Amino acid sequence: MRKATRRLSQLYESVLAPCGLKLSQHSTLVHIDRAGTPNMSDLAKDMVLDRSALSHNLKPLERDGFIELLPDETDKRGRRVALTPAGKKKLAESKALWNEAQIRFENAYGAAKASKLRTLLAEVYSDELEQSFLDG
Repeated sequence: MRKATRRLSQLYESVLAPCGLKLSQHSTLVHIDRAGTPNMSDLAKDMVLDRSALSHNLKPLERDGFIELLPDETDKRGRRVALTPAGKKKLAESKALWNEAQIRFENAYGAAKASKLRTLLAEVYSDELEQSFLDG
């Protein structure tokens, strides 16, 4: 699984390269966009990351002006993550490249197999599998 993950990451990274985002950065922008203005804990859970890894991933996006960290109105200790206008523009640019990568993958691997793979992988990262695994 690790080799397959690395290979796919390399392929997608190469297609995303013209927009200047890494695969993890594109994924982070997509998750933020889908969630609206998520708090850090919810975003980390959604991305299956611990909070320290998420914070590490957010720093370059904040530095480059693609996201901003805002106070959480419901939890004064927490912060929310929002896309900036530049972040929305960069996300649109990267989505076009992402779609190109998806098409290339499906053409090379087969659309039906790619769909089945996505379904199987969604099962692997599900909360149910995690709990079953932890329960032994």
